[in-house]
Amino acid sequence: MIEVFILGIVQGIIEWLPLSSEGATIAVKNIFFPDEQSLNDLIQLSLFLHLGTFFAALIYFKKEVLKLIKNIFQPREKDPENRKILWFLIISTPISGALGFSLLTILKGFEEVLVAGSVYINILIGLMLLITAFLQMRPARTKQPKGSTEIRLKDSILLGVVQGFAVIPGLSRSGLTVSTLLLRNFNDVLALKLSFLMSLPIVLAGNIVLNMGMFQEGITSEIIIALVASFLAGLLTIHLLLKVAKKINFAYFTLGFAILVILGAFI
Repeated sequence: MIEVFILGIVQGIIEWLPLSSEGATIAVKNIFFPDEQSLNDLIQLSLFLHLGTFFAALIYFKKEVLKLIKNIFQPREKDPENRKILWFLIISTPISGALGFSLLTILKGFEEVLVAGSVYINILIGLMLLITAFLQMRPARTKQPKGSTEIRLKDSILLGVVQGFAVIPGLSRSGLTVSTLLLRNFNDVLALKLSFLMSLPIVLAGNIVLNMGMFQEGITSEIIIALVASFLAGLLTIHLLLKVAKKINFAYFTLGFAILVILGAFI
């Protein structure tokens, strides 16, 4: 019981920072609550915990979400910014889903070595965190940042691919997508907003596809505790941590976290 509560809290806090909440929850479980689960099982557990922060983000970004829904049912509404964001999500989401599912299938082939408690999981997470840290070490801007009306098809495809790779534990979804959007010269506020709007459909779809069996088996007290912990921790911290994430470059913090995770594999 305490295990799912702690993992829910970790998910609720880390989700808003470019540190890979998936990598953090799996690392915490791998170190403190090891069992015989495979890496794929751990990824599915982490994806389930994302449902809590999904609802927290849905509440926090409710105005933006309602505007996008309005554009779906009123396509002739003259709002070019929302139309661009809507098409961005429509194109990027299936790309992320297809790539993410393919990568999970590949990881499933390594189930014998990538089981909970295995040092290889920590090493994998640590190496992916190093990549996340490197991608966040971005140069200063040299051009005027772009707005939502300047989103192009290639941006949607690129961000769909980038988000798909985030299924690998340690590759921060928000860290990768925000960094890519900034490298594409979009402004900071828009990059953060697009990153979290992208997370909503893919988290929901991922749980429907990968975790439907969990729900069909019945709602247990552990499932409820995990969701509530993730949701409340996420709702209570989202505003503050998103502000922090905008002002601080977490590259070196992520680098230190990566080193600690790798060292933890040998302790």
